[in-house]
Amino acid sequence: MEFVCPRCSSTVEARYYGPCSTCRDQLRDVFRSEGRVVELAEYEPKMNVTPNAVALKDD
Repeated sequence: MEFVCPRCSSTVEARYYGPCSTCRDQLRDVFRSEGRVVELAEYEPKMNVTPNAVALKDD
């Protein structure tokens, strides 16, 4: 299918509508970033409910 690239206005023939391959390569280079490691605090569940008498029963 032939259409006009929405980014650079050049005529392109591609399977799907969108930026041409040159524009896609430029966008990948501009917005590429490296992943990073994020350290999170240790998970501690909240104690919203007090234990019931059956759970505290000693044998």
